[in-house]
Amino acid sequence: MIYLKTPEQIEAMKEAGRISAKVLRLVGAAVEPGISTKELDAMAERLFKAEGAKPGFKGYGGFPGSICASVNNQIVHGIPSKKTILHEGDIISIDTGALLDGWYGDNAWTYPVGEVTPEVQRLLEVTEQSMWNGLEAAKAGNHLGDIGTAVEHLAHKNHLGVVRELVGHGIGRDMHEEPNVPNYGLKHFGRKLVAGMCLAIEPMFTLGSRKIAYHDDGWLITTIDGSWSAHFEKSVAITDEGTIVLTTEPGYERPVG
Repeated sequence: MIYLKTPEQIEAMKEAGRISAKVLRLVGAAVEPGISTKELDAMAERLFKAEGAKPGFKGYGGFPGSICASVNNQIVHGIPSKKTILHEGDIISIDTGALLDGWYGDNAWTYPVGEVTPEVQRLLEVTEQSMWNGLEAAKAGNHLGDIGTAVEHLAHKNHLGVVRELVGHGIGRDMHEEPNVPNYGLKHFGRKLVAGMCLAIEPMFTLGSRKIAYHDDGWLITTIDGSWSAHFEKSVAITDEGTIVLTTEPGYERPVG
């Protein structure tokens, strides 16, 4: 069932989104060679608490971390660890979720650790732009397939793998609500988008195969061939007046549509 949000509820979600975006930005700024993903996780937990919010991921389905920290060929759901030390040339996807007054904010970004190769830089740039393309397609009157088409276009043009098993989602009182938002699709197909829908749009592209591997911890998902992967995500609200990016901060806004 899809839960449409009222304008008042969307305003409440903006605050959860702001906190999630702030934590992501500040933790991302701390990414450097030599730091562990556990240190980044501890920083995120302190920041959430300072904002009066809870880390929405911690305990969610039993997940032990305050963030997901996925390095290089790890696509999503990497558990922060003291043993995972970042090195020059790595990349790390950091996913943060804030829980405030019963509402979730969810976003992710993939950061370079120091200097990365041109190929990896292209992966980051194309995946990010594809996210923005998907956000632009998320407007009343369009369909879920329009989002998927917009997201996958640049990936195919740049010969990147589009992960299909992992998708975006609705968001609100629950972290993951209906509908699923695939990163592929056909124009004008799928459920019609209407005002009140709140969606998390999150392309995951790879430098090689799009196929994935699940790991024994029950969380980590990697590329099956070891190729590196990038992941970008923002949550939006669809309104009659246009698309609102929920996971953003004052001074850091970027309009869509």
